[in-house]
Amino acid sequence: MSMGMRFTVLSSGSTGNATVIELGGTTILVDAGLSARRVEELLREREVSPEQLSGILVTHEHTDHIKGVGALARKYKMPIYANEKTWEGMKKYVGQIEPEQRKILETGAAIDFGSLRAESFGISHDAAEPVGYTFDDGIHKLSLATDLGYMSEKVKEAIYDSDVLVLESNHDIEMLRMGRYPWNIKRRILSDIGHLSNNAAGEALSELLNGRLKRTYLAHLSRDHNMMDIAKMTVRCSMEDCGIFFKDSEFELRDTYWNMPTPWDEVGSKTGE
Repeated sequence: MSMGMRFTVLSSGSTGNATVIELGGTTILVDAGLSARRVEELLREREVSPEQLSGILVTHEHTDHIKGVGALARKYKMPIYANEKTWEGMKKYVGQIEPEQRKILETGAAIDFGSLRAESFGISHDAAEPVGYTFDDGIHKLSLATDLGYMSEKVKEAIYDSDVLVLESNHDIEMLRMGRYPWNIKRRILSDIGHLSNNAAGEALSELLNGRLKRTYLAHLSRDHNMMDIAKMTVRCSMEDCGIFFKDSEFELRDTYWNMPTPWDEVGSKTGE
């Protein structure tokens, strides 16, 4: 087993989101937006037992992020961490959670799980008080930033010095405009409280590629209005339009999946292996 911080994105997209971060004897789950049974299956695919989990960190109360939270909390008696507004927003969806498992982690606060420090940061999305998270082992940093209406300066500041980034690249703008969704849904997705487009993800990365960032996983892709090849190409072209050119040996764009986990990624490694 690896000694450094590593992670796997178990599932990413509108059908459900979950990510595992591991360091030594600490294993944290960020979101559980699939059924508890499906989360268990995905954990087993990466040889993680649910009993190992030290807790679940919740980003916001939308069902594609909390669907399995209640069942997992009750079955494994694990703590659940979220800010007060998110707790209020999700209480009708997660059911009864014992008071000792209900942990308040205010936006901007940090919590230590052994030698792994998790810190939340506020994001713009149509939820009560949505957040992203950074994880730091004292040497290396991993950031998770999805469900972003736009990339604010505060978010850039929070994730700027990451070694690895999981970043939303939700939709191709033209595919969304031409797609089957009603206009009110399209307008919501395109808004500052919606989702980050491929173009916007590329523009953000052009400011974040500082020499330390080794790779970025493009996440939360729409199954109706995006494809991974299009996302990667658009992100890269958008970065080049901003004057940022890179070799794949220096910086890499990587896939996430809605139906299977990514391989384990060693955050401190140049290649993730």
